[in-house]
Amino acid sequence: MFNIANIIQSHSQLISLLIISAIIFTESGIPIGFFLPGDTLLFTAGFFASQRYINIITLIIVVIVAKVLGGVVGYYIGDQTGRKLFTKKDSLFFRKDYLESAEVFYRKNGGKAVVLGQFVPVVRTFSPVVAGFSEMFFKSFMFYNFLGAFIWAVAVPLLGYWLGHRVSNIDKYILPIVALAIIGTLIPIIWHLFIGRKKMSKPKSTDS
Repeated sequence: MFNIANIIQSHSQLISLLIISAIIFTESGIPIGFFLPGDTLLFTAGFFASQRYINIITLIIVVIVAKVLGGVVGYYIGDQTGRKLFTKKDSLFFRKDYLESAEVFYRKNGGKAVVLGQFVPVVRTFSPVVAGFSEMFFKSFMFYNFLGAFIWAVAVPLLGYWLGHRVSNIDKYILPIVALAIIGTLIPIIWHLFIGRKKMSKPKSTDS
């Protein structure tokens, strides 16, 4: 797990924003980026923005751009590879069951999945890919992609920003708050890793 607080505290605003944008871009549509801590990163960045380490408006703009571009790349990957990704073997940087989960989420929610998926780790990474190989019209995808990126990039950092202004003697609580944000981000991932996999491994009942 990235030491997000250290990244922001130890680097200039420009370097911090470049690192943040690179992480968000990769997590937003590149299949190997499913493990990256997007929610934790944005919440923590918003939190430190309240302490003037980085500018909150600049942060939001950078994240929107990185997220939209990452989604476009993910859509392109899905459009070019089609369902060939389902034949790819699992590895440290790729999980086929995550792709399957994103497809189920997409089939259930349609174009809204690109928006709603922004708030679901793992699904956030694979939903643009699924939209691509599902032949969703690119203009429709871009509408949902930008809408989801805007809502997510505004809501999550502003939550951290708001908390940073509400808590007195904030320096004493930086580590616990970041730890809670990381735990909150890991819960959905743990669900996919263990509970979701357990359900998939149950033998299907057959009629005698």
